[in-house]
Amino acid sequence: MDKAILITYDKEDTINEARGLCEAAGYEVVHIIQENYLQKPKYGISGGVLEKLQEIADKIRPDVIVFDEILKPSQNYNLATELQREVLDREGLILEIFESRASSAESKLQVKLAQLRYEMVRAKEKVRLANMGEQPGFMGIGKFEVDVYYNDIKHRMQTVKKKLQKAGKQRELHRQGRKRMG
Repeated sequence: MDKAILITYDKEDTINEARGLCEAAGYEVVHIIQENYLQKPKYGISGGVLEKLQEIADKIRPDVIVFDEILKPSQNYNLATELQREVLDREGLILEIFESRASSAESKLQVKLAQLRYEMVRAKEKVRLANMGEQPGFMGIGKFEVDVYYNDIKHRMQTVKKKLQKAGKQRELHRQGRKRMG
């Protein structure tokens, strides 16, 4: 099991639920940081808690830091940049659980599409932050790697959507065949 630090609200039932989600996703919670408010603008947590988290993460060396709240893309980016570790919010954690439990080809495609949509929002934020500086290349006409990544996600989403449409048509044909058979 991968190790995780969990940042959650300071209520017992919320802690238990968040720990259960982490375990369902395959993470062993090795430390819990409890807060009563997880929606600060820049990081979702205060600067003091961020410093405390950095110290704990340096000692424990977790594989991931799980945030029991849906983070804005900028918050996720800021946390990951500051901590130099993978940061998962509640939505990303739930998508990992769905991915591990999807059994049919169609359900796996649906989860993949949801993950790509989730990643698309984060890629847009990376593009926005990267474009705040100068453009790369001769005379500023180049592309950032995140632009290429963003376009790759769009292409992969289109591919998955086509596969899902094909699977839906096959399912409908099988249903019609069963109706005819009685």
